Amino acid sequence: MDTLDPNPLSPGDRVVVAMSGGVDSSVTAALLAEQGYDVVGITLQLYDHGAATARKGACCAGQDIYDARNVADSLGIPHYVLDYESRFSDAVMDDFADSYLRGETPIPCVRCNQRVKFRDLLATARDLGAAALATGHYVRRVDGPVGPELHRAADADKDQSYFLFATTADQLAFLRFPLGGLTKPETRALAERFALPVAEKPESQDICFVPTGGYAAVVERLRPGAVEPGDIVHVDGRVLGRHEGVIRYTVGQRRGIGVGGGEALYVVRLDAARHQVVVGPAEALARDVVRVREVNWLGPEEQARAGVAVTVKLRSAQPAVPGVFTLGADGAGEVRLASPQLGVAPGQAAVCYQGDRMLGGGWIAETASSADSEAATAAA
Repeated sequence: MDTLDPNPLSPGDRVVVAMSGGVDSSVTAALLAEQGYDVVGITLQLYDHGAATARKGACCAGQDIYDARNVADSLGIPHYVLDYESRFSDAVMDDFADSYLRGETPIPCVRCNQRVKFRDLLATARDLGAAALATGHYVRRVDGPVGPELHRAADADKDQSYFLFATTADQLAFLRFPLGGLTKPETRALAERFALPVAEKPESQDICFVPTGGYAAVVERLRPGAVEPGDIVHVDGRVLGRHEGVIRYTVGQRRGIGVGGGEALYVVRLDAARHQVVVGPAEALARDVVRVREVNWLGPEEQARAGVAVTVKLRSAQPAVPGVFTLGADGAGEVRLASPQLGVAPGQAAVCYQGDRMLGGGWIAETASSADSEAATAAA
């Protein structure tokens, strides 16, 4: 299935495939069925699909369940739909709302992988007697000297390793990613070869419970009365205007801040306790110290505790930059970047790599500028 698979499966072994109803997971199921595995498709109903069903391109819409069932029927494999709405609401949606209210910019898809798919669904797969759980993620599972490693996908444009940083070693041993060595056009071609009914289905782009992209309205619905207005404050202390809630802003944002004229201003930080949106010039965004929490580390722990040279992705769409990661106590860690970066936002993830190997990462808790700290020390 994967290159250098440390735990090769034998034809006839049961493999559960997480089928979202999209092209990628459907091709995953088709490949495994063709290779002789006892494939069982499972689709998770994660959210009330009434509003999402009519919107094309919305992940986890009701249409997706229908599509997954049609694919399973075309492949001649059993297919089950599991109602995980309550688990998803508690583990993902509530966290999403609370994170925004703390002035963070969350990544609910990571939480979904961490707390639902690779925890609850993986446990269900084991209960069904499966030897592995397979997904349509573009990431590679590679044999290493001490066990499975997680590597970037062959298709750099489709690589999803950033979103899987919270995958534990135990989970990785049970997971398979058959598409990790393919490009998206190759996957599409396979869908056509297998004559899958979703072969031309467009990719989903939306968060499943935010089908219109209006995340602020979702937060207000989940936490009624919790969103409060406040001041837009310049880093020099001047009050420049008012805002309707910190949930409508993210660190690094320039457009739509609500103050115009004069210098170009960016959101530098969000002070949820004071209900303040702090803005300033681009240089005020520069940060080279990134502190993280809930670290999941797949690399050598002794190296990480001593400080290990890595490249770090601070947002999913940004290239990795050089730095040194040090693993602390109680799931904490710190990244010292080789050069300051702009727009590093709490709530996003700092994910560490060496070459193509994803070593692990954590949630960004706070950021700092070493230049500011040195200047403060000198002034004292």
